[in-house]
Amino acid sequence: MAQVGKSADQGRDLPSGVSLTVFFPCYNEQENVARVAQSALDVLERLGADYEVIIVDDGSADDTGRIADEIASAHDRVRVVHHPHNLGYGAALQSGFRAATKELVFYTDGDGQFDLNEMPALLPLMADYDVVSCYRINRQDNVMRKLAGWLWTRMTGLIFSLNLRDVDCAFKLYKREIFDHIKMESTGALIDTEILARLARKGYRITQKGVHHFPRTAGRPTGANPKVILRAFKELLKLRRRILSED
Repeated sequence: MAQVGKSADQGRDLPSGVSLTVFFPCYNEQENVARVAQSALDVLERLGADYEVIIVDDGSADDTGRIADEIASAHDRVRVVHHPHNLGYGAALQSGFRAATKELVFYTDGDGQFDLNEMPALLPLMADYDVVSCYRINRQDNVMRKLAGWLWTRMTGLIFSLNLRDVDCAFKLYKREIFDHIKMESTGALIDTEILARLARKGYRITQKGVHHFPRTAGRPTGANPKVILRAFKELLKLRRRILSED
């Protein structure tokens, strides 16, 4: 199940009180943001964690930002990061990771296609690993999107020697400290690949776990934009050259 490498503090037991940031990027998710935020709050309260929730509004053109601010006003553990205009998925993830203040940082997308009740099962794995990179069980997307995702994962695996089943699955848990030691440059769909490739190259330990995936019930997906996908494929080799040149 594991990717070979070293753990920053392998074997250390998790503290009794988990210190955890949960964030989710949102772009035009006015129908979903309140539901996802409430789900996160419910799960974290049951855990009894030392937690914070961060909503990253990536320059939404709908009411996502306003709704997010209302949620933050009602909950002192919720913060909102606003982008003045749409900067891209990678930029939204970068903002979330950089804003996180707790020992562990988890992210999922703001579209509500995952069940946050599956997140606590990832926490015990952090005693021996630096990253839990999940994969989608019975992915609920159309055939073309599934095919593109399969090709992308295979290509990134070959180029960066990443033995992962679903590199772009938006259900991941990290030790926050690792982001003090790696660059994040991608502002688009390449961001997950960049982070995992840099971590694997530095020897951090990555493990995998399956999580259930559910159909989108509101809003419109943006990741399947052919221009976004084409740009990401073109950037793969450029990213490899950059990472190799940094050694």
